[in-house]
Amino acid sequence: MAYKTNLNYSPNFNSKKRNFKQIKFIIFHYTGMKSEKTALKRLTNYKSQVSSHYLINKNGEITKLVPDLYIAWHAGVSKWKNYKSLNKNSIGIEITNPGHNFGYKKFKKQQILTLIKLTKFLMIKYKINKKNILGHSDIAPERKKDPGEKFPWRHLSKKKIGYWHNINQKILIKNRMLKIDNIHKNLFYKNMYKIGYSKKIPKNFKYKRNNYLLKITKAFQRRFRPEIVNGKIDRECLIISQNLVKQ
Repeated sequence: MAYKTNLNYSPNFNSKKRNFKQIKFIIFHYTGMKSEKTALKRLTNYKSQVSSHYLINKNGEITKLVPDLYIAWHAGVSKWKNYKSLNKNSIGIEITNPGHNFGYKKFKKQQILTLIKLTKFLMIKYKINKKNILGHSDIAPERKKDPGEKFPWRHLSKKKIGYWHNINQKILIKNRMLKIDNIHKNLFYKNMYKIGYSKKIPKNFKYKRNNYLLKITKAFQRRFRPEIVNGKIDRECLIISQNLVKQ
């Protein structure tokens, strides 16, 4: 890598090396802890059983925690399209941010600049499709919110990291909060499943299907319609999902 990387290896990874061709995804997380120091301590403590491959601190510095060809424990129970337990097929990048439980903040400019450089480097190295750049809430919507609605997905898409719809803002605002019928709601769900969100309710999810649908709708909104994250499907959400499916 052409820029400085600190090393602070975590013990929380599988001992067996994987083939580089297995790496298909990059998953973004926020640390979700009060302080940077506490987050790093947790990611490198064997008792936590949690890690990632990289950590980007508030100043945009990178700490490498697990070598790329080892499976880090960052995704947990997860699914995207036909992939299950995405740890084995992904690289995890944690970004320092207190998260929703501790005063969720806007990500710093230097953090995003570093994230863009690191992600592009990894995408080229492992030939990762831009559509396979995901957030933790995309692959585990029933239990995760990170990296959250303040994460700049639209900006990253302009750098060919992840993807975004190409609908005019005036059209979006015109359709925002407009109610749709159940037929169109079901069409929205079908579009979400085509995009990659899991149709199947995870075994560890204790609640009814309607609650799961609410969770995945919020995950979609955090990713593609961050202005309002309420779990309610309006016409704006529908036309965004239709646009994404066409891509």
